[in-house]
Amino acid sequence: MASLQVAAGGGVGSCFGPLDSGRRRARRAVLRPPRASAAVAEDQEKVRLGESSVAVSKLGIGAWSWGDTTYWNDSEWDDRRLKEAKAAFDASVDSGMTFFDTAEVYGTALMGAVNSESLLGDFIRERKQQGPVDVTVATKFAALPWRFGRGSVLSALKKSLERLGLPSVELYQLHWPGLWGNEGYLDGLADAYDQGLVKAVGVSNYNEKRLRDAHARLKKRGVPLAVNQVNYSLIYRTPEENGVKAACDDLGVTLIAYSPIAQGVLSGKYTPENPPTGPRGNTYTPEFLTKLQPLMNRIKEIGASYGKNPTQVSLNWLTCQGNVVPIPGAKSAGQAMDFAGALGWSLTADEVEELRTLAREIKGIKMPIEES
Repeated sequence: MASLQVAAGGGVGSCFGPLDSGRRRARRAVLRPPRASAAVAEDQEKVRLGESSVAVSKLGIGAWSWGDTTYWNDSEWDDRRLKEAKAAFDASVDSGMTFFDTAEVYGTALMGAVNSESLLGDFIRERKQQGPVDVTVATKFAALPWRFGRGSVLSALKKSLERLGLPSVELYQLHWPGLWGNEGYLDGLADAYDQGLVKAVGVSNYNEKRLRDAHARLKKRGVPLAVNQVNYSLIYRTPEENGVKAACDDLGVTLIAYSPIAQGVLSGKYTPENPPTGPRGNTYTPEFLTKLQPLMNRIKEIGASYGKNPTQVSLNWLTCQGNVVPIPGAKSAGQAMDFAGALGWSLTADEVEELRTLAREIKGIKMPIEES
């Protein structure tokens, strides 16, 4: 379970120092007072999720790829990939990234897939055999059309807890807006919170109106809406443009950023001559990657001045937006250790805005789920 700790005087990420200051440390945003009655200690490495009592590492790890055979892993899950995922988990913990996000639909029973929740639970249990381990677990409810009412949320959560092998989780989220019945789903989240099965609740892929409505409904139950998890990266800034980021800041809701390096595209690994394979290749085409090159070149130049690579610069850019916790997906120990290099330093305000300006020239990515 996560200890209830928060960055001293600091919010969820916030950067900048003037250019003439050298490379100063990030300025920290002020947290709203927690609603929870539990004491909150100081810890420079953790930040609180919204107005909940849950504190997490400043950078989390997404477990979408673990066990998956439909989008990741070249449609195959085998012992080699299992060992790599376990190594990614261990390296993440060793690097201080102890916040893990999974979902009941990650690694569904198709084409030899293994459920991501089950894998994460196994990794936690194996790690505990070596000694105490302090991890924070988030998972998600799938708003499937045949699920109705608050009871469906509790039923799904209990099955997730069984797969994870945990009595409770720190964060439970609605994975996407349902076609109907969303009020009942929110009531189910509040019930889970009241029953002590979760320590914080959130939503995912919610637009501004849905976010505000969810916040208001939970508030009536005395339950803080802790997070909205959305697609957010330097080249996918829809949360800035559709009011979601501003609404999160206004309501005291933490924005969890999935695909923070655009599914690996911002790592610099892919070029017009070497595009990603599989489903990602349909979005990040050679034409798109050609348009991306001026931005990638500048990312590399800025990174060189800090001794950082494009992945680390891109993740740091997100943390500099304030009130954002990125959760890149780690498929190997090397990737996890790479992500850790995004912490402990800060881009300047001028660098952040320069990269945003360059990124505005790149068009063509649209995720319609956030407009629903």
